[in-house]
Amino acid sequence: MCGVEKVKMVLVACGTAIATSTVVARAIEEEMAARGVKVKTRQCKAAEVPSLAPNADLIVTTTPVPLDLGVPVIKTLAFLTGVGKEQVVQQIFDILSKKE
Repeated sequence: MCGVEKVKMVLVACGTAIATSTVVARAIEEEMAARGVKVKTRQCKAAEVPSLAPNADLIVTTTPVPLDLGVPVIKTLAFLTGVGKEQVVQQIFDILSKKE
């Protein structure tokens, strides 16, 4: 499997898994594509995070979720407000681009 980059799974959680997570998921996909990181996003409700976390490389959420899931968690509203967005994008990039 040399030379094949693994697609990273990002779980994007919000209260209802409808509008907010859609905005955040699309922004993550665009920002990571621009940086050469292959990602797949999966939107979910915050209540679904514990059962879906084992398949994720990162969880990005706009609402509180458990932090002890064995997966990095970023809680942010930056993709909705624009405040601190570049720092959050860099944090996501740093986590996803780490060598396994």
